[in-house]
Amino acid sequence: MIRCRAAGRRPFSVRSLVAALGAALLLPACTVLPRPEPVDTYLLPAAAATRASEAATETLPWSLRIATPAAGGHLASARIVVLPAPSRVSVYKGANWSDPAPVLLRDRLFEAFRADGRVRALSSDERRLQADFELDSDLRAFQSEYRDGAPEIVIRLDARLVRPVGRRIVASRQFELRRPVAGTAVPEVVRAFGAAADALSAELVGWVIAEGQAARP
Repeated sequence: MIRCRAAGRRPFSVRSLVAALGAALLLPACTVLPRPEPVDTYLLPAAAATRASEAATETLPWSLRIATPAAGGHLASARIVVLPAPSRVSVYKGANWSDPAPVLLRDRLFEAFRADGRVRALSSDERRLQADFELDSDLRAFQSEYRDGAPEIVIRLDARLVRPVGRRIVASRQFELRRPVAGTAVPEVVRAFGAAADALSAELVGWVIAEGQAARP
């Protein structure tokens, strides 16, 4: 093996020299890499679940599967979306949802039907169980929008009640909920998202049950 010797120093190998030079080159690079941005993760808050009256909690003779809403672009991610101006899409810095927005909304709808209690045979597309009806939908808006300098929550959902056999649409409707936000801080925005999702879910549960009863198998 080739050895290099310097006056007053211990001999060292060519391999050691190359390793030392490589380490020296890497050290400055490590100091200029940006530090990862701290991110707060938020659950979609929910109001206390309330069951329907005993007269209304009779078991309906059909089953329902809730599909994850289809969404594209910025609505398909876990970022909390804000429109600070019309046609300008941004996100709240350092804040994420615990799941992508379509999954959050699907789970909120599932919980709303379960709390209502009338549709006992309930499932989601995570299991793909056979059902008499499927709630299919497109998520068109799930965001904070600024109007006159103040934010408000906007959730827009194009819903379809579908009979899985033959994929026939039984009923369809567009739902839109707008809720003001108490302030501009992210926790206040998140609380308003929760209130809007609760209101949308309650409205949609009533619609699905009415349409399902009218077209029940």
